[in-house]
Amino acid sequence: MSDNRRNGGQLLVDCLLALGARHTFGVPGESYLAVLDALHDTAGRLDFTLCRQEGGAAFMAAAYGKLTGSPGICWVTRGPGATNASIGVHTAMQDSAPMILFVGQVATSMKGREAFQEVDYRAVFGTMVKWAVEIDDVTRIPEITARAWKTALTGRPGPVVVALPEDMLTSLTDIAPLTGPGEYPEAAPATEALQKARRLLQDAQRPLILYGGCNWSEAGRAALQAFAEGSDIPVVSVFRYQDQFDNHSSVFCGEAGVGMVPAVRRLIAEADVILALNNRFGENSTDGYTLLDVPQPKQRLIHVHASDLELGKVYQPVLGIQAGPNAFVGALAAAGPVRGDWATWRTEGRAAWEAGFDLPDLPSPVDMGKVTAHLRAVLSEDAIITNGAGNFAIWSGRFLKYGARARLLGPQSGAMGYGVPAAIAAKLVHPEREVVCFAGDGDFQMTCQELATARQAGAQPIILVLNNGIYGTIRAHQERNYPTRVSGTTMVNPDFVALARAYGFHAERVEDTEAFAAAFDRARASDTGALLDLAISPEALTPRASLSQMREAALAARTKG
Repeated sequence: MSDNRRNGGQLLVDCLLALGARHTFGVPGESYLAVLDALHDTAGRLDFTLCRQEGGAAFMAAAYGKLTGSPGICWVTRGPGATNASIGVHTAMQDSAPMILFVGQVATSMKGREAFQEVDYRAVFGTMVKWAVEIDDVTRIPEITARAWKTALTGRPGPVVVALPEDMLTSLTDIAPLTGPGEYPEAAPATEALQKARRLLQDAQRPLILYGGCNWSEAGRAALQAFAEGSDIPVVSVFRYQDQFDNHSSVFCGEAGVGMVPAVRRLIAEADVILALNNRFGENSTDGYTLLDVPQPKQRLIHVHASDLELGKVYQPVLGIQAGPNAFVGALAAAGPVRGDWATWRTEGRAAWEAGFDLPDLPSPVDMGKVTAHLRAVLSEDAIITNGAGNFAIWSGRFLKYGARARLLGPQSGAMGYGVPAAIAAKLVHPEREVVCFAGDGDFQMTCQELATARQAGAQPIILVLNNGIYGTIRAHQERNYPTRVSGTTMVNPDFVALARAYGFHAERVEDTEAFAAAFDRARASDTGALLDLAISPEALTPRASLSQMREAALAARTKG
């Protein structure tokens, strides 16, 4: 008689294959050796990308989920591995991106004794995930894995943490793996609710569409654009989701994010009807919850979300519709556009957004205003742009235009170090596409060790390091609140060119603006990725205010006070 049993690690990997997983990221650990053994036989079907630190691995999984709409899978060991990975889990939650973190756990016989590297994962991750669970019985692997996959994808997408006791993974079972994923079509809007939403928009004088989320389909994006253009309604994205709508469309009017520009503030504050699609009303897209009154906005709010938990969570809408974003806009567009006397309202919003690209010369050897103008002209239509967090991210967020095929991967959580791992994940998914990472010098050093991951995996993007020698965002706050008292924000950096070359990348130092175009051409021609170390002056801290101007304004305000 043949033995049809398999251990828990093999069963788990077989279930993930059946669900549709194709890429995984992680750092090896003895607590899940049975999984690593099972992954030995799945190359080309379910690949394991070996990372250098669990935070980088989790960032890659979070970015994978955001880019593909399929759960990003991350493997880490117990204790330190799990806590290192928590930054990526938190990022996936704030991004509403599907992700599953599998964590090795101590043997079931040792639980509760503070065994070596023991952590209570439900307690540690409970507030930052959709679900945290531990599989104590090998026979329940198919059940819990299927639920974790479904939970990560449906409603408001997000992360799930699954703990895997070591002895459970080595236990044998004859339980069959999953045979495929379940189907969970998006909920469609009720006819009455759709009609009421259309009437509210029809009766508006200053309507606005505010959208967010990463789970838009190509058809959904096209339907949203068709409805918005046909109705001539201005469209604004929430923080770092401007790539989900064609920025070249005449109705696109900008991004509601950190450092919100006055024109976008005005659109939100002065709108009389806001159709909010698939967004969770975070702090950044509401300017600290000041643009709409809590809990009842002056604006008539139509909030559409797949999760009932998001409806009315902060703001009470006049109409809350529990429906998937793609299903809703498909039905909305199929019913035809709405018409109203708001053409000037939309035209002014669009003109203000376009005017925002006009910049003065910046006081810096490399002028990022001119660099981004060049990139707008030469980047591929399907380029994928990534960034971490810091003042530098304004350049990828506000001074590039994202067409219908371009993508932006940036963390809503404001997590430093996200950009490099996200670019590696993007290059693994789409090796044929141009992937460009914007990184500050502080941001880059959070995860620069993942350049080794990129080289080993053959997924080497182009990295632009905006090197100004300071933690720019914090320095800006210092100058505004404690002018002339610089503390803890100045860095002594390594030779980034030598570092990148040691990792097998093409690398150059760019000392002035005029040298950038040729250097970027060489970066694009490199078949081993590239890093360009850009000489940026600390004075050029923002596009329109220098460091000295910030300090002088703060000192003047104190003197006047």
